[in-house]
Amino acid sequence: MRDTPLDPYEDLPRDVVVTANDYPARFVYPVHAHRRGQFAFAATGVASVVTESGNWVVPPGRGFWVPAGVSHSMRMSGPVTMLNAFIRPEAAGAARLPTECQVLGVSPLLRDLLVEATDVEPVYAEDQRAGRIMALLLDEIAAMRPLGLNAPLPAEPRLARLCRAVLDEPSLEVDIDEMARRAGMSRRSFTRAFRRETGTSFALWRQQACLLSAIVRLGEGEQVTQIALDLGYGSTSAFSAAFRRVLGASPSRYLKRVADR
Repeated sequence: MRDTPLDPYEDLPRDVVVTANDYPARFVYPVHAHRRGQFAFAATGVASVVTESGNWVVPPGRGFWVPAGVSHSMRMSGPVTMLNAFIRPEAAGAARLPTECQVLGVSPLLRDLLVEATDVEPVYAEDQRAGRIMALLLDEIAAMRPLGLNAPLPAEPRLARLCRAVLDEPSLEVDIDEMARRAGMSRRSFTRAFRRETGTSFALWRQQACLLSAIVRLGEGEQVTQIALDLGYGSTSAFSAAFRRVLGASPSRYLKRVADR
């Protein structure tokens, strides 16, 4: 893995720096890391983030927290406008921000603070309005609740390789016995090892992988019916029901709701 070249904001003498970027559809940001923590807010569009330990999807209106030094890649589904808050590790620790990658909710206040912060000069007066905006922004990020929009990856090399292959082509039809055979394990050993490595069963992980793929494809404008069939659901209604059970809304309404927010 490699790091990106030094960014100008890395050494700025301020705890929080906010930037705004527009990315075209399917833009891929290769593996990189920052010396600051990154809170990436998807103002529009859907972003996917991959690290050595997992795969996350960030719908519109949600944010993604990457602690300092964590190598990650990003892929945009559809055009994406992203507002980024880069936070010094010391400030992130003092605010008790997560020590692991997470998708986080974004309140209307946090969204407005991020938008306002994009107009703040990089070296702002910490004891004036700009400094208070940045301090409140940091407090609000720390108050956001985590969202389970990820598929954890096992550390065990055989399982990790198989899981990455499933993430590339997720389907409910991926057979657990075939996965165990390809891992060189019995079904019982595979299921035990998988739960130990990921904290969940393979069946639930497979369903989560399918839902993450669905969010990405919806963000690219694909039709719900085609997504449902490709992911192995028996019908569009079955797919919508599973989507609603986990994410609280039908596929199309979910993306519209978070975009409106």
